[in-house]
Amino acid sequence: QLQLVESGGGLVQIGDSLRLSCVASGGTLNDYHMAWFRQAPGQERYLIGTISTRGGTLYYKESVRGRFAISRDNAKNTLYLQMDSLTVEDPAIYYCAAARTFGGEWRSDSGYAFWGQGIQVTVSS
Repeated sequence: QLQLVESGGGLVQIGDSLRLSCVASGGTLNDYHMAWFRQAPGQERYLIGTISTRGGTLYYKESVRGRFAISRDNAKNTLYLQMDSLTVEDPAIYYCAAARTFGGEWRSDSGYAFWGQGIQVTVSS
């Protein structure tokens, strides 16, 4: 059973950068397509980006494209989310998620079988 643990969250100021990590255990990360989701208070969780098993295919939600970058180090079983130029729209709980295949549900929670516990990112003005 794949287990995912996020780290690197915290409190930053507008315009700052933050890098989240997601370490996998109980399986080999390169067997999985990976994604980052986020959920702000009062909102549903939604997809912000994906990366395929070898990092070759990327998707970003328009609101983070150009500011956020997803990468992975399969040798370290670790997924990353580099977040630059953080704004007041970015505070949320961030989740990493894993899927063996990218099917028709790849944009929604149901497309991913494994989830981290989530980590808080707070941006102050």
